[in-house]
Amino acid sequence: MNISKKWIVAGIVILLFIIIYSSIKGTYNNMVKKDEGVKAQWGNVETAYQRRLDLIPNLVSTVKGYANFEQQTLTQVIEARAKATSVNINADKLDEQSLKQFQSAQGELSGALSRLLVTIERYPDLKANQNFLDLQAQLEGTENRIAVERRKFNELVQSYNSYIRQFPKNIWASLFGFEKKGYFEAEAGAEMAPKVDFSN
Repeated sequence: MNISKKWIVAGIVILLFIIIYSSIKGTYNNMVKKDEGVKAQWGNVETAYQRRLDLIPNLVSTVKGYANFEQQTLTQVIEARAKATSVNINADKLDEQSLKQFQSAQGELSGALSRLLVTIERYPDLKANQNFLDLQAQLEGTENRIAVERRKFNELVQSYNSYIRQFPKNIWASLFGFEKKGYFEAEAGAEMAPKVDFSN
């Protein structure tokens, strides 16, 4: 009878171990999958922003060719682009502080671009230039792409953050080092991308 009880206890312990192991394994694998999804989407966000950075030298070069164009406005765009280029975030450290730093630099560039594009209103010949019109269309498409990729990023971060904060997953998340990730937050006036329509 004693031997039989020992086998029952051993069986229960083994069963509990299997249940706990399966739970931890499933939770851990889901956290990894969600974490990798956020990182992959961050790559898409960076690609969209990089596209905008790549368009700016061509835009500046096209605008520079027009005599008497405001040098200060061009300088602000060039400096803002340099600052935005210097802010890089490791995909493993997508916390609020890092995202705010990234967003701040990109916001300064958006502001400088907006000022540049408003200034162009005073140059009818530039507004009719085919190179400028092509760049305008590409820039407009890029701004829309940035908005789409940021929205997708926030959705994946929300799914990841919700998952790792649920009990008992929060215990395993803490144990395995899965931390809450930051969101892109709307800035004042961010609902409107830089105005690039010069058809008037």
